[in-house]
Amino acid sequence: MSRSSRTRSARRAAITVALASAVAGSLLAATTVSSAAASQKGGASQTKPTVVLVHGAFADASSWSDVIKRLQRDGYPVIAAANPLRGVNSDAAYLRSVLDGVHGPVILVGHSYGGSVITQAAAGDPDVKALVYIAAFIPNVGESAGELAGKFPGSTLGETLNTSSYPLPGGGTGTELTIKQDLFRHQFAADVPAATAAIMAATQRPVSTLALEEKASQAAWKDIPSYALVAGQDYNIPPKAEQWMAERAHAHTVTVDKASHAVAVSHPAAVTDLILRAARDTR
Repeated sequence: MSRSSRTRSARRAAITVALASAVAGSLLAATTVSSAAASQKGGASQTKPTVVLVHGAFADASSWSDVIKRLQRDGYPVIAAANPLRGVNSDAAYLRSVLDGVHGPVILVGHSYGGSVITQAAAGDPDVKALVYIAAFIPNVGESAGELAGKFPGSTLGETLNTSSYPLPGGGTGTELTIKQDLFRHQFAADVPAATAAIMAATQRPVSTLALEEKASQAAWKDIPSYALVAGQDYNIPPKAEQWMAERAHAHTVTVDKASHAVAVSHPAAVTDLILRAARDTR
């Protein structure tokens, strides 16, 4: 091989080594940046707990829409679970399966009958840092939602209900309840605009009578810090019952004097403020 050929070969080899070094350096830099970004992302996700929202009877997860917007705006991850409304034990088991898919701390929020469900589902879960009850049942072991609703006068729910049958998975039929659409706004959402209340009436989820009759077998509020919002003009759960349950649970309590049972729809800022307080207090 001539000297010029050897020189050209040496140059090509040097260029190849330089390019390989440059590519390796770029890959290393990119990997470092990606790892740092992932670390920051992971750290950010862990700085705030996940808020899990559980709706109650005669509602669906969309009832939390304005609360969700506010929480997400403040950087909180949010899950609005679909509550089956079929029985405290089975609904709590379903909610536990949702919680099992959440990594890190949780603020668990229940509205109405959803309070019964979170009280059962959170028992023994170290990741649930606070329970927030929004115009909700806070049962003790051996108590049902129906029993607690009748503990104080003031509920007019029974007068507004339709009943119907539905097939049970193991055979036979169960009974479920809905609120008559023409009475829905006054009963459930008196402080909600009429057009919104009409949509809520049309999309309401029926609740099984079993869900309201089944007794709680766990009471997570005995071990987990609790917060409660009392709706001052609630015709489903008497406000006196909400206040009594909150006091028994030693819950940090706020009252929205003129709020209907649909307080998360009519007063989303007050509901969000209480959730944020729970999140801050339990960091």
